[in-house]
Amino acid sequence: MIDDNQIIKMIFGFKVRYLRQQQSLSYQQLQDKTGLSLSYLSDIEKGKKYPKPNKITVLAEAFGVDYDFMVSTHASKKLQPVIDLLSSDFFKLFPLDEFGISPKKLVELFTNTPDKVNAFIGTIFQIRRNYQITQDEFYEVALRAYQDMHNNYFEDLEKAVDSFRTEYGTPDTLPYTKDYLEAKLLDIYDIKVDRTTLPSKENLKNIRSLYAPKRKVLMINEGLDDSQKNFLLARELGFQYMGYKTRPLETRMVQTSSFEKILNNFFASYFAVSLLVKEEELVQDIRTIVQKNTWRPELFLALIEKYDVTQETLLKRLLNVLPHHFGIEQLFFQRMTGSQDLKQFVMTQELHLGQLHNPYGNLLNEHYCHRWVAIKILKKLRMNMALDPSIKQLVNVQISKYWESENEYFCISLAKPDFHNPKESVSVTVGFRLNTKLRSIFNFLNDPDLKHRTVNTTCERCSMPNCDSRVAAPVVIEEERRKITVKQELKALSK
Repeated sequence: MIDDNQIIKMIFGFKVRYLRQQQSLSYQQLQDKTGLSLSYLSDIEKGKKYPKPNKITVLAEAFGVDYDFMVSTHASKKLQPVIDLLSSDFFKLFPLDEFGISPKKLVELFTNTPDKVNAFIGTIFQIRRNYQITQDEFYEVALRAYQDMHNNYFEDLEKAVDSFRTEYGTPDTLPYTKDYLEAKLLDIYDIKVDRTTLPSKENLKNIRSLYAPKRKVLMINEGLDDSQKNFLLARELGFQYMGYKTRPLETRMVQTSSFEKILNNFFASYFAVSLLVKEEELVQDIRTIVQKNTWRPELFLALIEKYDVTQETLLKRLLNVLPHHFGIEQLFFQRMTGSQDLKQFVMTQELHLGQLHNPYGNLLNEHYCHRWVAIKILKKLRMNMALDPSIKQLVNVQISKYWESENEYFCISLAKPDFHNPKESVSVTVGFRLNTKLRSIFNFLNDPDLKHRTVNTTCERCSMPNCDSRVAAPVVIEEERRKITVKQELKALSK
């Protein structure tokens, strides 16, 4: 994190560098005009030093500007977007070093091509305001980019889990029970578990967990199933073992105050998943499944029972080990919820590895393609539960080929009722981009019983004729066609 004092130094250094370059002054020429040493001027521009008032006056006179311009966080239209960015909460809280970005190099970029960079930054701020993109959403996107940058595999966390197992003598056999994990929290960190407080509070009865650090109490909602409790207990072990101080106390953050908090939350969650689903065992389980010549859903569902984890935990663990151990890097994950009447579907989480894949979140209130297996399985779950209320989860697969595209994906989707609102449903899906490598690893992809479906992203952007699943008119496509017609008619008249 960058503190306010550093930001002030960087803004001042940015102004000095900008003014020196605008006036085509070398360091030597600026030294001659100010009497300040070359090393001191360099440190000012790098944001390492902030001069005393008398030296600021000397610099202002050398550049022909007033003192207030030099020390203010306001500037001309050309400079203001950069200063706004440097002063923003995003710049203060975003860990640039995690992405290999040096603040010094960033300031150099800003001053080398100020007009173009300022126009770009101004555009980003405008887009953020027009589309009401919140800081939380920005951090979520940044986290997904961070995961993609590392192929969603973090060796240091895997080693930390191995060290935890060795240090505290965890058993080799899985799954770990909630009682065992709860005992570990108490024995190692003196943290007690409270299962009654959250469901007793009307406004908190849908909160999964809350940690009270002063009392060393982890409150867990008793309404959760064992697999959900296992994750929360293992995640708290991760927070404690890794020593994260900047962290959320509740399961789903009400407000994300910093990228460090959301990153540490991800690391603790990764720790939990790695603890619950052993890397080497899952790799062997995957090999068993993919070597079959036919898709065997019972083998896949058996993994949930074996590790006693949630559907989401299992699929996210796949996205850890598949790139690292199998070299399968073209992947996506998405979580969707379906309303009670199954007319509205919302993508609540997504992760793309290797590239931005065809199924992606759309914030324009458009209708996702109902040919997606992620949506079809939600409909099927609701229908099956109406016939047999004991049914609590489904698994389904599909090979999806995108309309007017060469892109095909093998998708595995799991669905169950939503904890926050059991009348609604949630599905989690992992998709694999079909290519020669994937076909050489997944033997069952040649299974003739696998369902194939042509799909698209949203109805509004789909030109597929006679679609039996269309729920909205292709208004975006129609508007594009109208513009082409207008352009052609204008061209004809202009001859």
